[in-house]
Amino acid sequence: MSHDPSAATALSFGDRLDAVFSARGPLCVGIDPHAWLLTDWGLPDSAAGAESFGRTVVEACAGQAGIVKPQVAFYERFGSAGYAALERVLADARAAGLLVIADVKRGDLGTSAEAYGQAWLSGGSPLEVDAITVNAYMGVGSLAAVIGQAERESKGLFLLAATSNPEAEAIQQAVVAGGGQAGLTVAGAIFQDVAARNAEHPAHTIGSLGVVLGATLDLAAFGVDLAVAPARAITPILAPGFGHQGAKVADVRNLYGGYAQGVIVSESRSVLSAGPRRIAETIARRVLEAGAARG
Repeated sequence: MSHDPSAATALSFGDRLDAVFSARGPLCVGIDPHAWLLTDWGLPDSAAGAESFGRTVVEACAGQAGIVKPQVAFYERFGSAGYAALERVLADARAAGLLVIADVKRGDLGTSAEAYGQAWLSGGSPLEVDAITVNAYMGVGSLAAVIGQAERESKGLFLLAATSNPEAEAIQQAVVAGGGQAGLTVAGAIFQDVAARNAEHPAHTIGSLGVVLGATLDLAAFGVDLAVAPARAITPILAPGFGHQGAKVADVRNLYGGYAQGVIVSESRSVLSAGPRRIAETIARRVLEAGAARG
């Protein structure tokens, strides 16, 4: 599946994600050049090392996996040289026809939030990707400008809802006070808000606004009900926690219930630790496992 900017305007992000699911399955390979991984790979802990790492992962994914997720922090730590390296990794991913989700976790208000969207979602931007992760700590409404831009640009967003770090539990399980979502948990309120926005576009099988729901969590304890999904415009779920963190791909249906068909199976360390010589065969195996679990 080629990455043609003109085609992107004709298809929503959700439609393109659905096409990737059909062609390549739900596996998403993280591009996380940790310092220790660069050392294990025989690469310098530098922007050049991170670039070589990322481009090797992209090459290994091409023709096998359909989605990659670069963790921007591991490039940002090298300053401008790191961003230049990331731009080249992203260019390779676009050329390879991969769907790219930048793990940037941006969140802000008004024109500041809008500027983040312009950086990552604008067609022709050197940092252009297909979707980004965003933080709704100041309320989903604070992201209105970014949500609007994503819709105009046929791009996607994944809002943090229930993350796998234990420090988040108290906030994400807290009950919302006041307003139409009173009584819901924070995680549940974000999920319902996103699902309602996707329901405004019933013609699509998969919506373009998604949520991050960790695969290692008891999601019911976070107030997120996944038992029954809508017939169309299902909310996509970016699901970290598979592989190294302990979640098993075979359990996708048990973990995500009616939303299993919209789950992006995200794996990073369990794939990347295979090293540069074995990463392609590891990805091939994970693609088969994730595809079988999805059915």
